[in-house]
Amino acid sequence: MRIGVDVGGTKIEAIALDREGRELARRRVATPARDYAKTIDAVRALVVGLERELGAGRARVGVGMPGAISSLTGLVKNANSTPLNGRPLVEDLARALGREIRVANDANCFALSEASDGAGAGRRLVFGVILGTGVGGGIVHDGRLWLGPNAIAGEWGHNEMPSRTEAGLPDTLCYCGRRRCIETFVSGPALAADHRRRAPEAPPSLDAAGIAALADAGDVAARATMTRFYERLAGALATVINVVDPDVVVLGGGLSNLAPLCEELRARLTAHVFSDALTTEVVRNRHGDSSGVRGAAWLWPP
Repeated sequence: MRIGVDVGGTKIEAIALDREGRELARRRVATPARDYAKTIDAVRALVVGLERELGAGRARVGVGMPGAISSLTGLVKNANSTPLNGRPLVEDLARALGREIRVANDANCFALSEASDGAGAGRRLVFGVILGTGVGGGIVHDGRLWLGPNAIAGEWGHNEMPSRTEAGLPDTLCYCGRRRCIETFVSGPALAADHRRRAPEAPPSLDAAGIAALADAGDVAARATMTRFYERLAGALATVINVVDPDVVVLGGGLSNLAPLCEELRARLTAHVFSDALTTEVVRNRHGDSSGVRGAAWLWPP
């Protein structure tokens, strides 16, 4: 039995899978607010609880989290859940659970899940994209995660937003300390911020889903915002396709639920990709919000 744990900013979820990837049980708790020690305790309690519930003995455990493990220090880096940064997460979880633990970035877990038995199953090279509160990605080749020597493979969201197709891009500031990161243009909060810049009369509470709904209803300002979003996303995603040339791009995160997203991207990508034709497919994920936690379990092969 394999147990996957997804450590998020608001919740920690655990799932138990059998050898074929069938779900056996699932549990979820709120993430302790800015408390690293309690987060470790919560993960341990979820794993032990599932093992007791299923009576299947000690499971292999994989953990997804919003950051990466530094190859230099072994500590967490680049996590937007900042209490994890600089912590020996792998070591502390292994000590708490008394076994070897595998830990990966949550976007990598998403990509692995979709490549294993999701929308990218059967494809040799899968690029999994997270479009939500942040923007991340993961690369899976022949069923195996590609992490890279710096553990940042797939982190396209912290490259600079391409500007050649749009004059006057705002000079945004990312939480990582860099300017004009792709994440500050095509994440959910970034879409809403862009709309407020162009439509200052819009309610401050209006989010990406609300803007998309207004666009569908014919609101001129909202339609302009969505057009900018689709164009920016296509230009940014094309830079990844030009470098990696994946068989399929699988979209995940909250913005992947926008009904026209795949169609809009397919219509726009060809203009940006360095090829006379684009055969890379762009598809929505199969496992939805469960992809991250399922992918954490898939960190251990069947």
